[in-house]
Amino acid sequence: MNVMECRELTKEYGNKKALNNLSFTLGENKITGLIGRNGAGKTTLLKMMAGYTKESSGEINVFSENPFNSLKVSANMVYVDDELSFSPYLTLGELLEMGASFYENWDMDFAQRLFQYFSFDPDQYHANLSKGMGSTFNMIFGLSARCPLTIFDEPTTGMDAAVRKDFYRVLLKDYIAYPRTMILSSHLLNEVEDILEDILLLKDGEKCLHMPIEDLRTYAVGVSGKTEAVNEWIKNKEVIHHRSMEMNRVFAVVKRDGRESDFESNGLEVSSVSAEDVCVYLTSKSKGGIDDVFNRE
Repeated sequence: MNVMECRELTKEYGNKKALNNLSFTLGENKITGLIGRNGAGKTTLLKMMAGYTKESSGEINVFSENPFNSLKVSANMVYVDDELSFSPYLTLGELLEMGASFYENWDMDFAQRLFQYFSFDPDQYHANLSKGMGSTFNMIFGLSARCPLTIFDEPTTGMDAAVRKDFYRVLLKDYIAYPRTMILSSHLLNEVEDILEDILLLKDGEKCLHMPIEDLRTYAVGVSGKTEAVNEWIKNKEVIHHRSMEMNRVFAVVKRDGRESDFESNGLEVSSVSAEDVCVYLTSKSKGGIDDVFNRE
């Protein structure tokens, strides 16, 4: 069963396309990482999934219906970001009680245990929390709701390293105990990689990649050597990244095609390419990255 389906989804703001002809599906009970640079369209897509924003054209369905102003989607979805707003007149303890009254699967015992672990005062107000503590409370709220669709948009903003590690650990343990569809948007793929099952990579509002994280780890290979030898070897390959090095050498990243066995015979050196680096190279403005700024040719 698909929790969400997009077909040629487009969102325009004036003459700017935040999303452009986006098509993909998300199945149930998976943790999907939504990755992309600033301005790639991640938040726009997540807000459309949550029903906060209406599409300009194309189609989006969540739980088999358009999410915009849908009560069904609202009741079965929780959207958590660093701008999550709560009533300024309710204390943190009262906000937890409010969550219990709205979300059918709300786990108050779990919420209170996390509340105590992170040393919250039930008489505090959300508006008075620091950035990091606010994000931590939002995380508690989002996980405790136990919604069939749980969306975290850059949820660790302001958290220190120790709290971020706690967040990822509790998210994974809770997901294993109570499987549901989770979408996690983050700039820090290396931090979330180990808890993801799928990855959706956006570039300029378009789908760049959508695949299991295990496939992404073997998606590309790095090769370095003398400029002439490398350039000859990569002639008929899909080059993702290419940059000059010292001593007439270059480094290139190419998509794997099963023909990598002739590295040594060409005097080339092979290296693995991390999932995070693949995403960086694929979403770069140019194949040479920032080094192209210094290329005057």
